[in-house]
Amino acid sequence: MDIDIVDEDENPMLHRTDVEFEVVHEDATPERLQVRDSLAATLDKAAEEVVVHELDTKFGMRKTVGYAKVYDSADHATEIEQDHMLERNSIGADDADAEEA
Repeated sequence: MDIDIVDEDENPMLHRTDVEFEVVHEDATPERLQVRDSLAATLDKAAEEVVVHELDTKFGMRKTVGYAKVYDSADHATEIEQDHMLERNSIGADDADAEEA
């Protein structure tokens, strides 16, 4: 799976960078967490700081176009992002489980 960054827009008010990217893959569309981890590695960030919002694969193509928000820290991500997006990206799941116990 190869990731190419298409566009990056700084958003200093929200402590993040909005990233548009393309993923070239051999098999089926990769899972959101695989893309998140690969994108985090490409950008040299922690996986908890990357929130993948969209993945779009055209039928029959081996290229997926996506949109993600890359935060300065995991704390900024948990403060700003909606709960369902944090859940989809498995951010803060361990903290929530620890608080419930």
